[in-house]
Amino acid sequence: MYRSAIRFFLASLILVACNAKTSSVNKKLIVREIEFDGDINPKNVSQLLDEHAETHLVEVLNWKDYQYKPKVGFKIAHSNNQIWLKYEVEEANILAEKTESNSYVFKDSCVEFFFDPIADGNYYNFEINCIGTTLLAHGPERKSRKFISPELIEETLKTESSLGTQPFKEKTGGHTWEITIILPAEILTHNPGIELKGLKARGNFYKCGDATSERHYLSWNPIDSEKPDFHRPEYFGELIFE
Repeated sequence: MYRSAIRFFLASLILVACNAKTSSVNKKLIVREIEFDGDINPKNVSQLLDEHAETHLVEVLNWKDYQYKPKVGFKIAHSNNQIWLKYEVEEANILAEKTESNSYVFKDSCVEFFFDPIADGNYYNFEINCIGTTLLAHGPERKSRKFISPELIEETLKTESSLGTQPFKEKTGGHTWEITIILPAEILTHNPGIELKGLKARGNFYKCGDATSERHYLSWNPIDSEKPDFHRPEYFGELIFE
């Protein structure tokens, strides 16, 4: 009986160790380069991403109190020292009330890209609602962030949503939408002169909607925190730029 108890104890330790290991997933994503010398605009970028980039899913439900799961995919590539990003979303309700840069777009139907370009713990949080309004800041953690100026955001970022640019109250009944985003390296103001080609970075991709009827928080790479918190760079995955 003593030996059986020891074997059971050792087996339990192994099981705990395995569970701990699998709960801390570190995904790796290869950001391929698309060579293109034509007019760089959201329509062309959307088509090029459809042709050359695979779809990755934002599907991890990290918190048991928030189990609503819209269908969310994204495509990402880089070209001409720009990050090209496209989200495709299917959800029950959509909301778009925020129209000013750096307003609380996460309350609307929102997609997000948190990006640590040189993997040093300092990251940019790109938060973009379904009509293209953008919040962008930089820093090492939630409480130590510096906003990028609204003027630079509006001059530098290019977005195009299938829902247009006009705000609206919540619409129910099921909706499908997509948004294409062009992020030139110049917007990474705390990394002047950065070259994306060959970069070994870290990041995560999210979908949320704090003020929607179906409040939700989904991520690409899993997050192990007590309550919803996207500002957790320790749970970023690897982004390898070709």
